[in-house]
Amino acid sequence: MKNRILTVEELFAHTSLQSGGKQDIQEAAEVFPMAVTPYYASLVRKDDPTCPIRIQCIPDPRELISGCGDMEDPLHEEGDSPVPGLTHRYPDRVLLLVTNECAVYCRHCTRKRKVGDRGRSISDHDLERGIQYIKSHPEIRDVLLSGGDPFILSNSRLERIIRKLKDIAHVQVIRIGTRTPVVMPQRITEELVQMLKNYHPIWINTHFNHPREFTSESIQALARLADAGIPMGNQTVLLRGVNDCPLIIKKLVHLLVQNRVRPYYLYQCDLSRGIEYFRTPVAKGIEIMEALIGHTSGFAVPTFVVDAPGGGGKIPLLPNYLLSLTGTKTVLRNYEGVICVYEEPANPTSECPTSCTICKNDSVKREPIGLQKLVDPGFPAISLVPEGNCRKARHREKGDEACGC
Repeated sequence: MKNRILTVEELFAHTSLQSGGKQDIQEAAEVFPMAVTPYYASLVRKDDPTCPIRIQCIPDPRELISGCGDMEDPLHEEGDSPVPGLTHRYPDRVLLLVTNECAVYCRHCTRKRKVGDRGRSISDHDLERGIQYIKSHPEIRDVLLSGGDPFILSNSRLERIIRKLKDIAHVQVIRIGTRTPVVMPQRITEELVQMLKNYHPIWINTHFNHPREFTSESIQALARLADAGIPMGNQTVLLRGVNDCPLIIKKLVHLLVQNRVRPYYLYQCDLSRGIEYFRTPVAKGIEIMEALIGHTSGFAVPTFVVDAPGGGGKIPLLPNYLLSLTGTKTVLRNYEGVICVYEEPANPTSECPTSCTICKNDSVKREPIGLQKLVDPGFPAISLVPEGNCRKARHREKGDEACGC
């Protein structure tokens, strides 16, 4: 961390890049800060402008071009933040930001507005408010630590945060999102993993985007985490010019599973300001999924998702395998294009066994949410109407509430 490359002068001294684009890099770095570890910079191919490592870490003048869908906060994290540094979007889990600092400032980062901005630092007071919020909401069972990168914190500071969360009775799982195994694998020390082992279940999500990010150092870092009994997932972002190729992604997921990392998500690039040039059509992600499903091990296939703008959450997308659906038969196609018929059961009704006590013993009684309302027999809704619907408003004006909503 102390030796990170933070200026354009240092960048050219470390990487021997051709100086022709120096001014362009400087202009982009003045708007979106640059930080690159010497290790990650050493992976850059000096004479290759299409090097996938270079594209991910070196400022690019295209970052200054406004995109048609650019948003300052595309995932609406600020709007879903009841206290500073905490996002509560899904019913039973929260995102807790513990730092706004990273080892490397990825050029495709969805939080470019925050990362590296010292004016947005996460204070002890903010962290304490976040922990108190979690403590006061018993429905929260899963806490994801993110930032920035939690692993740039000292072992002792990170342990204090984890310990406070583990002391909350209803918190069952703690997850940590980190890119240090990719960009600074030296951080994954025996001391770190021994500390984490004391707080199982701990899950780690890391962020490999390209096969070239697998080196002897990164492989050793992953082995230390896996040997400590820590389950790992990987979140890959689909990036134009880096990995928007079925063969690259297939090689990447094979390397992940060889190193005991489960491919978790393949993300469609977000609508953050400054990353328009990274975005691919959604169709490219579907094409990649077609090349994976059925063509490699099921546990090597990530879920392709769009993180919906406005805070709608992750929406999984798949190729269309369902061709037709009736009460008695479902028509499907497989990965080869073979079309088959699945016979539906003659008596499809199901009743909850009287011996099952899970519902009765659920400590947090929850109302149906979203589409669950339409299938829950105890909920009278026959349709779900978006807020602001004009037709619904006209019904209200007439005093007619019998519109089935």
